[in-house]
Amino acid sequence: MATGLSTVLAYHARSKHHFGRYAAGPGGLDWATQPDPFRRFAGCPTVALPLLEEAALPLPFAELDRAPSRPRPLTLDAVAALLELAFGLSAWKAYGNTRWALRCNPSSGNLHPTEAYLLVEACPDLAGGLYHYVASDHLLERRARLAGTWPLLPAGCVLIGLTSIFWREAWKYGERAFRYCQHDAGHALAAVRYAAATLGWQARLVESVADAELAALLGIDRAGDFPQAEGEHPELLLLVGPGPLPDDLPLAPLIAALKAWAGQANRLSPSHKHDWPVIGEVAEATRNPAPLPSLSTPPALPPPLSCPTHAPAMRLIRQRRSAQAFDGHTALSHEGFYRLLDKTLPRPALPPWDAIGWAPRIHLVLFVHRVEGLSPGLYCLARREEAVTLLRKTLSREFEWQGIAGCPAHLALFRLLSGDTRAVAQALACHQHIAADGALSFAMLAEFADPLRDRPWVYRQLHWEAGMVGQVLYLEAEAAGLRGTGIGCFFDDPTHELLGIGDATLQDLYHFTVGGALPDARLKTLPPYAHLQRPPARP
Repeated sequence: MATGLSTVLAYHARSKHHFGRYAAGPGGLDWATQPDPFRRFAGCPTVALPLLEEAALPLPFAELDRAPSRPRPLTLDAVAALLELAFGLSAWKAYGNTRWALRCNPSSGNLHPTEAYLLVEACPDLAGGLYHYVASDHLLERRARLAGTWPLLPAGCVLIGLTSIFWREAWKYGERAFRYCQHDAGHALAAVRYAAATLGWQARLVESVADAELAALLGIDRAGDFPQAEGEHPELLLLVGPGPLPDDLPLAPLIAALKAWAGQANRLSPSHKHDWPVIGEVAEATRNPAPLPSLSTPPALPPPLSCPTHAPAMRLIRQRRSAQAFDGHTALSHEGFYRLLDKTLPRPALPPWDAIGWAPRIHLVLFVHRVEGLSPGLYCLARREEAVTLLRKTLSREFEWQGIAGCPAHLALFRLLSGDTRAVAQALACHQHIAADGALSFAMLAEFADPLRDRPWVYRQLHWEAGMVGQVLYLEAEAAGLRGTGIGCFFDDPTHELLGIGDATLQDLYHFTVGGALPDARLKTLPPYAHLQRPPARP
């Protein structure tokens, strides 16, 4: 554990960006080796999934603020809807002769290192087995069939396994790519939980699974199936279905029941101009050894603040985009601001926070530029009330820690400094204008040193939680009529210096910004699955 922790801390320090230098990267994009954004397994039996029509899932986004009462039955259409809303294509963008796909789950640089697998036991029109999801064609590739005595899963449930292909991010971002892969896993985790909620289902992280077990379950440890292809790293496993869901699930019987493996993974790049050994080192150091599940109890909170839209949840999920530029003048309403913060707090049985068992370890520093009724300045939200003491002790003693008139009592929000923060927000976000031109931007501070002590794998979980916060902000921004953008490029230690952080008690893991998006008129938007001719799903 001590060796693993030292490797993690060394990687974290090494992969920081500084004003004088960036973390090691390729220095330019080698377009000849750009990774294929879609993994496929040649030689697998395939199942074409029905496409989802909006009328099939009219559930308003606001209804996700209440625990579901009537879950949908497990059918092929329901599985198809779950996968499409979590991982499917949301559109194609085109510029001249170039086009690229957008997906429901966001990704750093739109590179999509996350691969999704489905394990299903008893579902009409879908044979029991392990499947790999191919987003480009909305189909399943059956990697193995399930044999033996059932049931092995709770009634009406499926498993969703996620892996990372580090090369997809490293091709562009070099050594910092491991962080981005973990952010993306967190975004995907939350995307599954939101998609499940549209079906009246829950989703729960199976924390007790060891990475080696997960690799065996998903077949990514089968070297013969990846003879020339880039490997996949096990990330996480989610149990999805009608609640309540158990906190633990034995995997050994499921692994033993998988038979008749098929498929050869495609190679994503013809060659690798750069490889980054430190990514493999930190991946090994953060391997999950199957710890006991976290079983924290969320605090008693009032119901979520009023949702500003009556739009269907699936519409917001599909229309979510990462803004490339903001207009520099659109403001966020007073009510929308507090709603945005409120939805980052965990509540029992509500997405996405009931998918994980640990208490919040990510807290928010806000650079407020244009929020109605709120003076511009630097603010802090503790997502766990007990963390206020830690934050006040660790951050600069020059901060005001002023309470906010009119702020809902359950939000631990404080003003640290008043003033125009646009220039500093932009400078800290690698000089990107989006951090200054939005209504507000965020820096996500992780409780770092204590959670990692003797548990180096928690480094991944901290990034997952940051990614989950980002997914909440994406969807809530859409609900408020605005748009969000995750910012993985920021200057780590200069941010710490601004905030008065002098040690590893807290560390900045992710930035995010919300505002009025400027559309790019040069780009065409095309429907996601116009190339497919299939009957619609009716879950």
